[in-house]
Amino acid sequence: MYGLIEKESKLKIEDAVYSEVLEAGYGWMHPLKKGQSFRITDMEGNQAVDTTFYDAANIENHYSAVQTIVAQKNIYLTTGSILRAEDGKALLEITADKTGRHDTLGGCCSSQSNTVRYAREKRYMHNCRDSFMLQMANHTDSGIQKRDLAPNINFFMNVPVTKEGGLKFDDGVSAPGNYVEMKALEDVIILISNCPQLNNPCNAYNPTPVRLSIWDD
Repeated sequence: MYGLIEKESKLKIEDAVYSEVLEAGYGWMHPLKKGQSFRITDMEGNQAVDTTFYDAANIENHYSAVQTIVAQKNIYLTTGSILRAEDGKALLEITADKTGRHDTLGGCCSSQSNTVRYAREKRYMHNCRDSFMLQMANHTDSGIQKRDLAPNINFFMNVPVTKEGGLKFDDGVSAPGNYVEMKALEDVIILISNCPQLNNPCNAYNPTPVRLSIWDD
């Protein structure tokens, strides 16, 4: 069920055409051209990076957790995983991974989930769904709207499945400097929320920054 495959990248940060630090609690939207490589670096360890992708040729054809899981017969993502869209199209391939396992079942935190999982007074805390929505509002030219949100990837997040079929949000398994890298198989748009969650142990209750880097083919 796990199939963990850790693999180092041959790409050097000094050759990147784009490299920026995204602070915890902030969102990011950016195009990625076919053939380009994209890396997320967990700078301080155990940070959750909620991420999804859109087919640039058809925004409604967004990343699909179901298509991805069914095609690879594995509920976790790691080196070799093909990230697929709703119609089954291969959007990206994970080509390097220093953590070995990433979640695509838990979805993103929201006002509603904060209330259900933690307490009613957590309802107004900053959450990833709000970060996604803010990016959409700031990038109306992308054409991505609220209706286009769907289950996302939680890079570096540790969400084991229990014997009973439930999900647990456990301590993170990443470490400072770990990264996950993927290559675009089509033109895509990346949407990220660097999770601000203060209530769950996946990030040791301490949201931290990540580095986002892009290389040309």
